[in-house]
Amino acid sequence: MKRNLISLADLTAEEIEHLLALAKRLKDDLAAGREHAWLAGKTLAMIFEKPSLRTRVTFETGMHQLGGDAIYLAPNDIQFGGREAVADIGKNLSLWVDAIVARTFSHRSVVELTEHASVPVINGLTDLLHPCQVLADCLTLSELRQDLKNLYVVFVGDGNNVVHSWLNAAAKLGFKFTLVCPAGYEPHPEVLEAARSVASAPLEVVNDIAEGTKDADVLYTDVWTSMGQEAETERRRKVFAPYQINEALLANAADDVIVMHCLPAHRGEEITSEVLDGPHSVVMQEAENRLHVQKAALAWLLGAEQAQI
Repeated sequence: MKRNLISLADLTAEEIEHLLALAKRLKDDLAAGREHAWLAGKTLAMIFEKPSLRTRVTFETGMHQLGGDAIYLAPNDIQFGGREAVADIGKNLSLWVDAIVARTFSHRSVVELTEHASVPVINGLTDLLHPCQVLADCLTLSELRQDLKNLYVVFVGDGNNVVHSWLNAAAKLGFKFTLVCPAGYEPHPEVLEAARSVASAPLEVVNDIAEGTKDADVLYTDVWTSMGQEAETERRRKVFAPYQINEALLANAADDVIVMHCLPAHRGEEITSEVLDGPHSVVMQEAENRLHVQKAALAWLLGAEQAQI
């Protein structure tokens, strides 16, 4: 039976913890010069509707480091769901490659691809979810603080795809999570309620930034305007202006607060350069960990014996 990585909500807590432990092992092995050709002879197809730095480079590099190959399919190469039906693309790619990663606008497109592909499919980002990013974030926090269950993670900004995956992670792993956002920019209600239904710690949404960030162990943010929302840029800048992570906001959180950002950052908007480049920031550690988490996911999904639970 094939496995996919579409949503963290689809994984058990044990599976998520296994992926994080495997990613840490692969990171340590890479640093020590220990190479693993676990995916020799395997090929990954990468469908990208949206531009990317971290997702593309880390998946391609990860396949190479594990002995496999990757094929990048740009928006105009296959015109995903336009020139050819998503179902047909999934069936055809399954004849030639061993796994597919898709970075798309529509979440439904990735779900449909998963339904018709006979090989594992990984969600590299959709407008609804960004599971690979949050896995890398959890790996980063586990390196810094070890026990995630004791952390209070606060996301400041839009209730977007990254927030949805944070809700899923918090529900599965048992840590407290709060979204602080302007009214009208809350997460998708179905995602929030589904996460709350299985969570063992509070999952909150508040509009008051002082209330929501008080004593936070982690302050996380993302751009105010995501890809596909460019027409809303000026309105969003005005609405989100009070929700910037800056030095004044850090003073409201825990003394040793960790600052995170999934990148790319719009410096001077959702976060100041002073904080992004400051001593509390771990954004480069997060970015590095995208590589190790994606290698772990690829090895696990593709059945590498050394990567199984």
